[in-house]
Amino acid sequence: MEGNGGAEAVINLETGSSLPISYHPCFGPHEDLLLLEADNNLISDIFNNRVTLRGLADEDAVLCTKSKTYAVKFVGNSNSMFLIPPANFPGDNDNDKVSSSVIKIASGNMELVEVSPRLDKLKNLLLENPYGASEVDEDDEFGKRDVAKLYTWRDLVNVIQASDEELRTGLQSLSAIEIDGYWRVVDESYLDMMLRMLIHNCVLKDWSFDDLDEDEVVDSLVADEFSRDLASHCLREFGCKVEEGGEKWKLEEKIVCLHFARQVLRDEKMRVESFMEEWKKKIPDGIEGRFEMLEGEVLTEKIGIETRVYVFSVRSLPSTPEERFSVLFKHRPKWEWKDLEPYLRDLQVPRLSMEGLLLKYTRRAQPRADSQPVFSAR
Repeated sequence: MEGNGGAEAVINLETGSSLPISYHPCFGPHEDLLLLEADNNLISDIFNNRVTLRGLADEDAVLCTKSKTYAVKFVGNSNSMFLIPPANFPGDNDNDKVSSSVIKIASGNMELVEVSPRLDKLKNLLLENPYGASEVDEDDEFGKRDVAKLYTWRDLVNVIQASDEELRTGLQSLSAIEIDGYWRVVDESYLDMMLRMLIHNCVLKDWSFDDLDEDEVVDSLVADEFSRDLASHCLREFGCKVEEGGEKWKLEEKIVCLHFARQVLRDEKMRVESFMEEWKKKIPDGIEGRFEMLEGEVLTEKIGIETRVYVFSVRSLPSTPEERFSVLFKHRPKWEWKDLEPYLRDLQVPRLSMEGLLLKYTRRAQPRADSQPVFSAR
C-alpha cells in the first residue's frame, strides 16, 4: 500500500492485523462535521441530493425526503468515535508510511427518526386570511390584498416541516386552492354561497345530483359571477367523480349534509329534536341527512332530561397525538369508544398503531362485560 492508508486502510484491515493510528495535523473539534446515521432506504436519497432540512431558526430541524419527514436527534455515545479522512487528505505531512490519522473525535451522532408531518402550522397560517366575498367585491384589485399573510408554494415549503407529498396532502385535507399563485382556504360563508347556487342551478335546470356534467356545472357558476377556479373548487369540495377519469360528477351526500349541519349549529348548543328539524329544512330534496353522518363533527350531552348537540370538529384538533389527547380529555374527562374513535381515526403516527396510541395516552375501563369501554387520560 502506498502513502497514508487513511480510512480505506481501516475499512480493509484484515482480522488479526494492526495499523498505526495517530492524530492528523488538522486534528481539532471541527464543529462543522457531524456523523449522521441513516438506514439503507435513505442513503440513496441523501447521496443524490433528494433530501432537504426544514425548520426556522427557533424550531428543531427535520429532514424531508419526497414523501416522509424525519426528526433529527443527537444521540450521545459513551465510546469515542474516531473520524479518519481518506488517504492523501489535504494537510497530510507523512505520506511514506502506512497509517491512519484521526481528524476528529465524535462523542455521538445524529439519528433520523420518522415522524408525522407538522401540519398544524399550515392550518394556522392559511386560516389567518381566508378567501371570501370581500376580495371579490374589490374587483380583484390585487394590490389591496395583504400579501404579507398570503403564502406561495415556495413560502410553505420554507416554513412547514413536512415533505412535499405530505404538504400537498395537508393542503388537500384543508380544501385549499391556489389563487393567483397563493394557497388559500375559502371562507365557510363563501363556500355556502357557492353550494347554494350550485344546488339552485341543479333544481332550476333539472339536473340530477348523481349525474352532473362538470362543464355545465362550472359554466353555470361562472355565469353567476364566480371565478372558474372557484367554481371547479366548489364541485371538488362537495362532489366526486362517478367514474375515475370521466366527466360526470355526483354530490357527496355526507359532505353536503355536514356543511348544512355546521351552518345550523354554528357555536350554539341545540336540543337534538330542534337541530334535526332545522337541519332537514336546509338539506335539499333528494338528499337524506342521517345523524351518524356527523361523526367527528358534533357531540351530544345530557342536560337533565334533554339531549343537546353542539359542534366539536376533528378538523379543529391538533395533529400531534399528545396535544390531541390533551384537548380531548380537557373537553371530556371520560370517553366511550364510540364517541372517541371518530376523533382519532385520522391520526397516523409512524411505527405506532391505534392500540399503541391508546396504551400510551389513555387508561381503559369497562364497567361491565357487555358495556362500551371507557377511556380517560393516563
